[in-house]
Amino acid sequence: MDDAHLERDFVGYGPMTPDPKWPNGAHLALNLVINYEEGSEASFPDGDGVSESALTEGGAGGFAGRDLAAESMYEYGSRVGIWRVVRLLEARRMTATVFGCAVALERNPQFAQAIPKLGFDVCCHGLRWERVQNLSEAEERDHIARAIASIEATTGSPPAGWYCRYGPSLNTRRLLVEHGGFLYDSDAYNDELPYWTQVDGKPHLVVPYSLGTNDVKFARGGMSTGQQFAEYLCDSFDMLYREGATAPKMMSVGLHLRLVGHPGRAAGLERFLDHVARHKDVWVCNRADIARHWRANFPPPGA
Repeated sequence: MDDAHLERDFVGYGPMTPDPKWPNGAHLALNLVINYEEGSEASFPDGDGVSESALTEGGAGGFAGRDLAAESMYEYGSRVGIWRVVRLLEARRMTATVFGCAVALERNPQFAQAIPKLGFDVCCHGLRWERVQNLSEAEERDHIARAIASIEATTGSPPAGWYCRYGPSLNTRRLLVEHGGFLYDSDAYNDELPYWTQVDGKPHLVVPYSLGTNDVKFARGGMSTGQQFAEYLCDSFDMLYREGATAPKMMSVGLHLRLVGHPGRAAGLERFLDHVARHKDVWVCNRADIARHWRANFPPPGA
């Protein structure tokens, strides 16, 4: 077993990043990511013996047993938040990538079936919203296979990429390559451009993600208002757009329906989307589009 892909790289592309040659000479590739997790979190009805409260308004139940409040906060994301975000994107003819947990999509067939009609693509976010570090290698292999089959059944197509909750296990990337069929994974936060790695002697593409330009800051106390979210996203966009005149990059914006789907926060997302729409030379794209573009223009070394 070759673990070279687990070695840390502190250099990357260095000071002279490659020109990604985004379509039509775009200064920036912008990927909006809808994290669809609601219904796949740990819960008593699913036999987990615990109620998940991460990335919700509360998380302070402080009692043993089933937390109906936390469950209800998750349901808000799939009942209300998703459709508010979809309306904002549709109104501006912008696409997105769904980081979809397989079980969550199974439980909302209306949204799962709408994904291809909306022109969104799917990056698998696990069978459930679970920490893969707690799975054995055999369990993780099984969950990968079951998740892919589930998403193909609910959306009509297999997922193009993979992204774990928080981070991968030491086995994840090797198991993805072993299974085959993935264009990329996004289990890295270390760059603003895709890059190749080697896994068991095979080239594997990584399309990094970001927890910086991400609405998780609402749940972790870093932001309180939609205006703060908009300001941070717009500042990030503006910096990357200016740099993109000579060194184009990509920008990932992470969205959670039970967070940004609430009106006051969605207003901040709306401001950001309108800010983007006022700029030319921006490629608002799916994550699979980025992976295909990189594969076509920057094939793996030796290919």
